[in-house]
Parts: sequence; C-alpha cells; structure tokens
Amino acid sequence: MPDLPSGAVTFLFTDIEGSTRLVKQLRDRYAEVLAEHQRLLRAAFAAHGGHEVDTQGDSFFVAFASARDALLAAVEGQVALLSHPWPEGVQIKVRMGLHTGQAVATGGRYTGLAVHRAARIGAAGHGGQILVSQAAQTLLEDEEEDLHVFLRDLGEQRLKDLDRPVRL
Repeated sequence: MPDLPSGAVTFLFTDIEGSTRLVKQLRDRYAEVLAEHQRLLRAAFAAHGGHEVDTQGDSFFVAFASARDALLAAVEGQVALLSHPWPEGVQIKVRMGLHTGQAVATGGRYTGLAVHRAARIGAAGHGGQILVSQAAQTLLEDEEEDLHVFLRDLGEQRLKDLDRPVRL
C-alpha cells in the first residue's frame, strides 16, 4: 500500500442507502451490482489521488491529501452512479461524507477523532448526498466556483457519539 497522506487529511466515507432492501430485491444479482458500484467509485477515487483505507460490504473509507481532491472524487463518483445503466427497477443511492482533520497513519490505518467525525458525517447523509464538514468547507471556500459545485450550509447537526454539533 502506498504511503497514506498524513497531517491534515480529508476523509471520505461512503455507504449505499437501503442496501438490505437491494439484497432482498436483487438476490443473486446483488453481487454483480455491488461489484459495479465498487468499480465506479474506485475509478473516481483513483482519478483524484484517493487512498482506499478500508472497505466493508457496501462502504468505503478513503483518504485524500486535499479537500479539493476528495470533493472532486465524491462528485465524480455520484455522477458515475447516477448515470450508470443499472438493472431495471434498481437505483443505487450512495451517501457520502467528507471531513478534514489531523490524523495519524500507522500500519496502513488511521487513528484519531477526525476519522470518527468523518464516519459520523458520512452516516448522517441520504443517498445521493455529499455532506461536507465546516473544516473541509473552509479549505474549499475559494475554489467552489472553479470546481463548479455549490455547497449549501445545513447548519449545526448533532451526530452520534460526538459531544458537540458539527456544522455541515
């Protein structure tokens, strides 16, 4: 595994919304749909310098050296998922969350509160959404127009196991 970014790192967490329902709906075809979802997202992550830290089931944990690259990968991934010709009656909606913070990389893994905060942000979203923490947004402020994205302030949100609200 290549060296993971260190210092201020932007973490991206993804998860398919309603994956249990999809398993029931697709049965044996779910594995094929999951593999295609993984292929599309991995291509977006790789195109923007993402380092896949972990994957479990239908979720990804990816690290980026910059908030810009993380957001570009997330947007590209969402566009790829939305425009992909899924089997009839199937919609793959992925929630994504970005957070930038200080993290320590040890043995191909990260530790620190920033990782937990990013995971909670990712879990708070709905399929098709990309939630961005205020810490990551601050780094993106001067680039929003260049990136052709619009970030909407959702205000402070209480997230599981975090002592204070997080502005998204």
